[in-house]
Amino acid sequence: MKLRVVLADDHPFVLLGVRSALLAEDDIEVVGQACSAQALLQTLETVPCDVVVTDLNMPPVSGEAEDGLRLVRRLRRDWPHIPVVVLTGVANAVLLRAVAHSGVVAILRKTERMDELAAIVRGAAQGRAHLSPAIERELAAAACPPDMCVPRLTPRESEVIRKFASGSSITEIARALGRDVRTVSSQKRDAMAKLGVSNDAGLFAFVRAHGLL
Repeated sequence: MKLRVVLADDHPFVLLGVRSALLAEDDIEVVGQACSAQALLQTLETVPCDVVVTDLNMPPVSGEAEDGLRLVRRLRRDWPHIPVVVLTGVANAVLLRAVAHSGVVAILRKTERMDELAAIVRGAAQGRAHLSPAIERELAAAACPPDMCVPRLTPRESEVIRKFASGSSITEIARALGRDVRTVSSQKRDAMAKLGVSNDAGLFAFVRAHGLL
């Protein structure tokens, strides 16, 4: 079965480029397109999909349309089972950090090459977090000094978080550290609570932004 994707962007050429990049893959199908936040919400009410790829800021068609961070939060509230990939030109580090913490799975720049987009979409469908290198740099540049803004983690929590953010699964971490999977999962959960993040994308953004790797 093909991976069903809905796209949203107010720029036709961006939509065309993203659509072309995804349709070049045999296992991905674009099942819907929208050019505004309101149109995206309406599409999702009638079109089943597996992943949403959306712009962050789209000019509203009417005063009822949601946009930006509100749009992302609406998507996570009303369709929590659908992973969200944000494709944006926004350079505001505070907003990007808030978006990463809102529950999206991936964030990347519109100006970056699209040849990795299909892999990112596949990863999003499996819950794998992704931040583009450009956005990682922006978040890191805007971060406050680690000793001033990072809550203190235990050595074991820090070890688990670093390995997880480097790409290891909970099972792989448990095997490498000689711990029970449930113990490692608990340590990751406790560390996330201390850091104030509620999902893997937010954790990934926090770790990269504060140089914890």
